Amino acid sequence: MSVALRSRLAPYLLGMPAGAYLAIFFIVPLFAVLSISLETGNYDTGFVLTWHWHEYVTAIREYHTQFIRSFEYAALSTVLALVLAYPISYWIAFHGGRHKSTYLLLLLLPFFVSFLIRTLAWQFILSDQGIVLGTLKNWHLLPQSLRVLSTPSAVIAGLTYNALPFMALPLYVGLERIDRRLVQAAGDLYARPATSFLRVIVPLSAPGIFAGFLLVFVTNVGDYVNATILGGPDTTMIGNIIQTEYLTNFDYPMAAALSSLLIGGTLIVIFLYARTFGASQIQEYA
Repeated sequence: MSVALRSRLAPYLLGMPAGAYLAIFFIVPLFAVLSISLETGNYDTGFVLTWHWHEYVTAIREYHTQFIRSFEYAALSTVLALVLAYPISYWIAFHGGRHKSTYLLLLLLPFFVSFLIRTLAWQFILSDQGIVLGTLKNWHLLPQSLRVLSTPSAVIAGLTYNALPFMALPLYVGLERIDRRLVQAAGDLYARPATSFLRVIVPLSAPGIFAGFLLVFVTNVGDYVNATILGGPDTTMIGNIIQTEYLTNFDYPMAAALSSLLIGGTLIVIFLYARTFGASQIQEYA
């Protein structure tokens, strides 16, 4: 084999392990889900692939409210996570000094606990007579009729809290990679700190913002734990419907159809986000 041919094949050979992993654990299961969604039958007699598309029509007709709610909750929690995580990541990256690793560890330390336990802790904190609301009600700072659990606010708060590390770490990496000389140059050109932040730091941290958006939005749009523990009947997300159809009703085609629609909708949102905010410009910064 000639040197030129080996040079041309080297990138593909190096990418083969990752490509094989992606094919086995993503593409193959995806096609399996799509095929199940086109089956008919029941749990007792079995399911047969009949290329029946009616499950998709039924899924959209009966569960469009949960689909819309899931995307709304995911979008709101993603924006809130960005607003909360950006100042923290900025301070660690620019002012953390030699203790950056320690601050990152402190930021991530609560998330070493199980996801379920952390969500149950939020249920305890937000309960009507919990340590926060109960105390404020006893001090007559809040009305006794105030209720947070089983509301959209509780679900969005849980989604935002559990997504913070997925937003903070990409933001920190993006901010850490910024050349400090560019920030100093903005100051030398008499730019105010706010102007320097908005015109230099934020655009240069765009790769971190984009990566954080992907991680948080994709994770939250299919979540069902927060809606189950912190929500109620009016806050059901599509993940709860998929869980019920699969584990309780044993309606595998419907569960697969809902999952396929969720994947398709998520990919569309990501594509529109990339086109709107300029993925090509983000790649230039990276």
